[in-house]
Amino acid sequence: MHKHNKLLLSVLVVFIAALLGAGSAAAGDKPFERFGDHQVFFSVYNSSFIKPDIARIYNITRGKDRALINIAVVKDGVQGGIPAQISGTATNLMQQQRKLEFSEIQEQDAVYYLASVRFTNEEVLNFAIDVKMPGNRRPYQLKFTKTLYVDN
Repeated sequence: MHKHNKLLLSVLVVFIAALLGAGSAAAGDKPFERFGDHQVFFSVYNSSFIKPDIARIYNITRGKDRALINIAVVKDGVQGGIPAQISGTATNLMQQQRKLEFSEIQEQDAVYYLASVRFTNEEVLNFAIDVKMPGNRRPYQLKFTKTLYVDN
């Protein structure tokens, strides 16, 4: 298997595992929200799940107190993710807000977006993510909550 394909497979496996194990989320704990003919998949997981070599390639800072927010937009009938404009914030229970800086990851037919956030053990973060799809004037807003735990 080509090295690039191995990396893609590793990142996608982590993403799928995170989707399946996603913690508390809005709308019945499903790992996506539907907006018209689009589904926006989301997950939050500890950055230590990413292997060091993959983290280096994508400039991801790993740490026991760092989480990755992963967003993918899928249009009905289209395989893989589609490009979108993603922005957002993470707010803790003390109303301290952190701006999320998303990076686009494009691998063959897959497009997804990653942002990093630092957290304390058992911190509850409320995420507000704006997703602007091509052709839409206004972004859709995705909201979900996740309790994060420091990786031991």
